Amino acid sequence: MNIERELVLEIVRVTENAALAASRHSGKGNKHAVDQAGTEAMRTVLNELEISGTVVIGEGEMDEAPMLYIGERLGKGGPEVDIAVDPVEGTNITAKGQPNSVAVLAISEKGGLFHAPDIYMEKLIVGPPAAGRVDLTWPVSANLKAIALSLQRSVEDLVVVVLERPRHEKLIQEIREAGARVKLIGDGDVIAAISAAIRGTGVHAVMGIGGAPEGVLAAAALKCLGGEIQARFLPETEEERQRLHAMGASEDRIYRTEDLAPGKEIVFAATGITDGDILEGVRFFGGGARTHSLAMGYATRVVRFIDTVHLFDRGARVTIRV
Repeated sequence: MNIERELVLEIVRVTENAALAASRHSGKGNKHAVDQAGTEAMRTVLNELEISGTVVIGEGEMDEAPMLYIGERLGKGGPEVDIAVDPVEGTNITAKGQPNSVAVLAISEKGGLFHAPDIYMEKLIVGPPAAGRVDLTWPVSANLKAIALSLQRSVEDLVVVVLERPRHEKLIQEIREAGARVKLIGDGDVIAAISAAIRGTGVHAVMGIGGAPEGVLAAAALKCLGGEIQARFLPETEEERQRLHAMGASEDRIYRTEDLAPGKEIVFAATGITDGDILEGVRFFGGGARTHSLAMGYATRVVRFIDTVHLFDRGARVTIRV
C-alpha cells in the first residue's frame, strides 16, 4: 500500500469533520467545548480508516486526555502508521471567533514522525528560498539578513510571526530594531509555519518559543512544501528534562525538518475552522456547510487546495458559487 496515494484524500475527510464539529462552537466562548467537539469528530473518522495507527503527537498523555492521547491505537486495520493530530489548533481563538484556527493532521509510515514530549521548543521557521541559509544559533538580525537576501529584498520588507507572549518581549524588540515588522498572533503556530512557506501570505518567517508537538506538525507540512524548521527543546523542570531524555532527545541539539519529520511517506491536511490567511473557515447554510482544506503529500509532490460542499439534510439545496 502506498500510504500517500491511499490516504491523502482520506485524511482531508478527517480534518473536515473535526472542523465542522468545532466550528459549531466558534464564538461561543467555551474553548473546552470547541476542543471536545473537534477531538471526538476527528477520532471517529480516524477509526474508519484502513490503517493500524498509533498517535505519537496528540492531546496529551493517556491520563491527561480521554481521546487522541499519545499511544492510542486507531483505525480498522492496515499498514502501521504514526499519527500526529491537533483537532483544533487555536481553541481560544475559535472560542472567541477570531481568525486562523484550523484542524490539523499528519500521517507517516512507522517512525516517520518524531515522538516529541509536550514541552516548549524554540523555533525558527522559513520558506523554501531561505531553507538552508539560516541558523537558530545566529543572532536574530543575522537570520533576518539571510532571509531578506534569499528573497532578494530588504530586511524592512520582512514580516515575522511571533506568538504574543510576555516571554517574547526581547525577541520582538530585536526583530523591530533590525528593521523587520512583527505580526503577533494569539495561537496557531502550525498554520503560521505554513504561511511562511507559501507565497502571497505576506509572512516570511516564524520565530519564538511554542509547543514541541506543534513543531512536529509544522515540520511535516514544511517538508511537503520545501520550507525549513530549526528547533531546540526547552525543558522547564527536571521532570520535563527526564521525559525528554527518555524519548531519546536532548536540549543541547538543534533539530531540523528531517529530524522532526524523517518519514519518506508523509501526508498532511488542514481544514479551516475560522477564516484565515490561507484557508477560509467553515461556512454554514441551510442544511449544509462549505469547508476549505489544504492536503499535501511529500513523496507524491502534490499540494491540493480543496473546496468542499457538505449537504447534511436530504433534499438540501444550495446554489454553488466560486
